[in-house]
Amino acid sequence: MDNVYQDLLERLNIKYGDSVVVGVSGGPDSMALLHILIRLKKALDLQLIVAHVNHNTGRKGQFEEQEFVKNYCKKNSLIFETMIIEEYGDDNFHNEARSIRYNYFNSLVKKYHAKYVFTAHHADDLIETILMRIVRGSTLKGYSGFSKTVKMNNYYIIRPLINVTKNEIYKYLDKHKLKYMQDQSNTKDIYTRNRFRKYIVPEFKKEDKMVHEKFYKFSKTLLEYNDYIDKLVTKKYKKIVPDNILNIEEYLKEEHLIQTKIIYAMLEKNYQDDLMLLKDKHCELIHNLILSKKASGKIHLPNNIQAIKSYNNLQLIKLDIKDNIYEIQIEQYMNLPNGKNIEMIKNSKNDGNDICRLNSNDIKLPLYVRNRHDGDKMTVKGMLGRKKIADIFIDKKIPIKERDLWPIVCDSDDNIIWLPGLKKSKFCREKDEKCDIILKYY
Repeated sequence: MDNVYQDLLERLNIKYGDSVVVGVSGGPDSMALLHILIRLKKALDLQLIVAHVNHNTGRKGQFEEQEFVKNYCKKNSLIFETMIIEEYGDDNFHNEARSIRYNYFNSLVKKYHAKYVFTAHHADDLIETILMRIVRGSTLKGYSGFSKTVKMNNYYIIRPLINVTKNEIYKYLDKHKLKYMQDQSNTKDIYTRNRFRKYIVPEFKKEDKMVHEKFYKFSKTLLEYNDYIDKLVTKKYKKIVPDNILNIEEYLKEEHLIQTKIIYAMLEKNYQDDLMLLKDKHCELIHNLILSKKASGKIHLPNNIQAIKSYNNLQLIKLDIKDNIYEIQIEQYMNLPNGKNIEMIKNSKNDGNDICRLNSNDIKLPLYVRNRHDGDKMTVKGMLGRKKIADIFIDKKIPIKERDLWPIVCDSDDNIIWLPGLKKSKFCREKDEKCDIILKYY
């Protein structure tokens, strides 16, 4: 950990009196980083701004953490800034929370004319992130996890603990007798990262206690290759995607690797800070749409963006869903306007309302998912007659603001097949019945 202090002192171009922002949750990682930056503050007479975000999710202890960080700053004569997230606009909590957090940091950079934003991501975080991305699927850059230094428009994001393990952080805290808060949700197995942290990463460490250094080298290598390929793609991009419209004829002249990077470059321009929403499946869907023999077609992507093909052109269009109108043909995988997903799977042991088993002989293909229409009714499985979708929403106490975007799965005759997560229709088969289509909603 002492190397972290020396690295910051020697590597960064921090001058006397500069302003820097540090994200502090009150947990062990951020409190250790804050202690190092206080040492740096004293050495260089820095203006140190401590930024705390209260995610306000109802978890016990969040306001205690806020007070803990506030009191620590008061005791150490530090500038304390905080925000409470009052509400979330979609169902992708982790992505939205991250976006809000970094937008908040950006606002503090402008307020205090800061040059750097420090975050406490450490070596174990990097291992977890890389492994999770490998399992989920990602880009070359995504597989690298995250960088030690990220250049923004007018400041840098620095992650100085990227080479430091969690165990080293605890030793540092004990050595300096530093207090910190523990987030109990970090132990719950319902979160993917926690499962990787508790069960998978320890196995890698058993094989090699210095495995974090191998992952860091892996990350740096991928970033170097990615940067090199990006330079090639930048030269080709203007010719293949003039005016943000992809020329299919020019696209097909390239190697598959370059084609993939071209698609991701288009996606990055549209998603910017929301890249966590993207999976390699989205790139594959766009590529397949381009290769399709159909002259036109479209694919629904996260955040209400569509990839639309028309003859020799393909472009990404941000949908205006103020009127909550959408209709999408169901493919292998799709992201919905409410932030959820529907995926065709091969099998499932579950039989809840998040799974729908169908026999294609009972329905007319292709299947569509759309928003609700006035007067929509469905024949609920196990009930006589048809029931209004509006009444199902009321029975299930679905908030009014969620109803207009709630997905409704229909066949090509507009028979309502499934109300994902809520109700099945008479067309839905049981686990032991013959079916050739299984849909999962999550």
